[in-house]
Amino acid sequence: MYSVQFYGQMLADTSRMDAYTAALRRAVKPDSVVMDLGCGPGVFALLACKLGARRVYAVEPENIVGLAREAAAANGFSDRIEFFEKLSTEITLPEPATIIISDLRGVLPWFEQNVHSIIDARERLLAPRGVLIPQRDVLWASVVEAPAQYKEIVGPWRSQFNLDLAAGRRLVTNTWRKSRIKPAQLLTDPVCWATLDYHEVTSPDVSAEISWQAARQGTAHGVAVWFDSELAEGIRFSNHPAAPEMIYGIGFFPFSQPVEMIEGEHVTVRLAADFVNDGYVWRWDTQVLGKQSFKQSTFYGVPLSTTQLLKCVQ
Repeated sequence: MYSVQFYGQMLADTSRMDAYTAALRRAVKPDSVVMDLGCGPGVFALLACKLGARRVYAVEPENIVGLAREAAAANGFSDRIEFFEKLSTEITLPEPATIIISDLRGVLPWFEQNVHSIIDARERLLAPRGVLIPQRDVLWASVVEAPAQYKEIVGPWRSQFNLDLAAGRRLVTNTWRKSRIKPAQLLTDPVCWATLDYHEVTSPDVSAEISWQAARQGTAHGVAVWFDSELAEGIRFSNHPAAPEMIYGIGFFPFSQPVEMIEGEHVTVRLAADFVNDGYVWRWDTQVLGKQSFKQSTFYGVPLSTTQLLKCVQ
């Protein structure tokens, strides 16, 4: 569950809020029925009412929904917003939604039940020819030189106190994390890894191979992944390293070991995320042509239940 402070940071992200507000403004008509999927404090639901939606259904399983109810009352919208304090997969609506708006992402769109929930809502709760906000997310990746981020990850697990702590290093380098990457840290030009079209996606899983040539000499510490979002035609935002910093951050997938590279060298990574129970197992298999190869996965970095283990080895 997000804290109220973090929800406040989401509201303070002007790139995010301006884009979502513009997309809602374009979509909402006087007869619109809006579903705010994962409404949190209910701001999108309130905006939909302010823009003239006839009816709004706000869905949120966490207790932050209490704040959303208070905000609805304070703004005079209680009669137009109906709240569901459940997962969206557990509800039916009194009528189909003509617009479903959501921001269930974490650092990346493949987060908890985000994709699964949107697929279910699109199939069961959205009216024919209804609007989804966002429409699609485009994922980009680049090999990066990130010595400070890498040292923060592996530094505590160096051999010290006359103890071998290498097992900890193995675990932490099989775990990706939120980071901030500057444009100067890119060792390769960004390449599109995947496109998540919310109108067409049918599986919560993703897997694709990415290849690059090093644009300069440097030390490769891992792969950075970020997304550009298209909320509506012509209404977009990006958390590219060169763009204004956004709440989402950038995903950093560390290599098992740093790799020295020269300009023109080839790197190939197969990056995959498999939905297991209520979360994702990530894999990133790396091949630096003629030098090193790594096979990494959060399967190795986090203890899993028997059910998760069985799915991962299938």
